[in-house]
Amino acid sequence: MKRLLIVAHAPSPNTRRLLDAVLAGARDPAIDGVAVTALAPLDAGPDDVLAADALILGTTENLGYMSGALKDFFDRSYYPCLEKTQGLPYALWIRAGHDGTGTRRAVESITTGLRWRAVQAPLVCRGEFDEAFVGQCRELGTLMAAGLEAGVF
Repeated sequence: MKRLLIVAHAPSPNTRRLLDAVLAGARDPAIDGVAVTALAPLDAGPDDVLAADALILGTTENLGYMSGALKDFFDRSYYPCLEKTQGLPYALWIRAGHDGTGTRRAVESITTGLRWRAVQAPLVCRGEFDEAFVGQCRELGTLMAAGLEAGVF
């Protein structure tokens, strides 16, 4: 059984809907070879990352940056994971009220330092909340879990 860890900051009802969609996609009944764990960034740490075969990160855009909670997760996990998780496949979703550029750049800077491997372009849900975001997040979860189960990454 492969392990998919989802670390996402979802402080509002709409961002919770996005996280729930990622979870629903990752837990699609057609995918049975992947155990999915979801944790808030303040509850996740290096041991969770070390136990994972792949990771989905989710964050809000806060003043053009990732959430403080996700930054705290990285602060606590960076050095314990640095030499042990190189090549870890990950995907990222951002709920951005603006364009998400600063948030994306910040997360990618850290994941590049960790030598993690992005398996798809970040999903940036920009602007006013759109119901299409929910389907996009579900698809992200499904593709990540299915790819992990199939050994694509």
